[in-house]
Amino acid sequence: MLHHDTLTAPGAAPDRWVLFCHGILGRGSNWRGFARALVRELPTWGAVLVDLRAHGASRAVPPPDSIEAAARDLHALVDERPVRAVLGHSFGGKVALELSRQRAFDQLFVVDSLPGARPGREGAENTERVVKMLGTLPAHFLDREAFHRYVQELGFTRELAAWLGQNLDAIEGGGYELGLDVPRIEALLGDYFVRDLWPALDPPPAATTAHLVIAGRSTVYGDADRERARDLAARHERVRVHVLERADHWVHIDDPDGLLAIASEALS
Repeated sequence: MLHHDTLTAPGAAPDRWVLFCHGILGRGSNWRGFARALVRELPTWGAVLVDLRAHGASRAVPPPDSIEAAARDLHALVDERPVRAVLGHSFGGKVALELSRQRAFDQLFVVDSLPGARPGREGAENTERVVKMLGTLPAHFLDREAFHRYVQELGFTRELAAWLGQNLDAIEGGGYELGLDVPRIEALLGDYFVRDLWPALDPPPAATTAHLVIAGRSTVYGDADRERARDLAARHERVRVHVLERADHWVHIDDPDGLLAIASEALS
């Protein structure tokens, strides 16, 4: 089973759960702050924070790596408890959308993740640059600060270096190594960009209300993509489009209150 943590409100015994699927190069803990706020507002809900395949503490899950495989990995977690909603961000948004094709949920949140294919990888230039950089890293670092300095010297921000540093693993005898298998990350990204999951929303899965959350300052959705999303919402009552104008791609960091309002209204 994939590594995962659960969160509940203090003293609560939730009878339903929302599963969080992080983006590429991330891990479940990236969403801990937002999930904590959500379950405090809705104590009948609990949160499941999962490390997807090839990420975090789920790196032992074997290849081949694809969106479909990443979604099927989640079935065991869904079987353990009444998961009634799934929220996926970026890469995890497509995983969540694919999972909704395989299993029934009440609510689906696809957060700044384009359902369609992007064979030219438009809007993903920064991600591509980061992955390419990770493939050039030394085998190990003396300490975390040495990793942070190395990444910054290559032109990346300290904030990004600190975020990537969450993937460092201690080495027996001292030092750290990056706990990411870059070729596997590239395989997952390759499948992410060629998969077209617009048909999964036309119509959405039976009994599922699908929420497409678009970050207003992000380049993930082009004008034509936004129009397609609005057209789906016009034709299907169970497709909702939400635009958070002040958010960039990291929606839960840029506009957590806006995203919380969308999720809490739907889940309540």
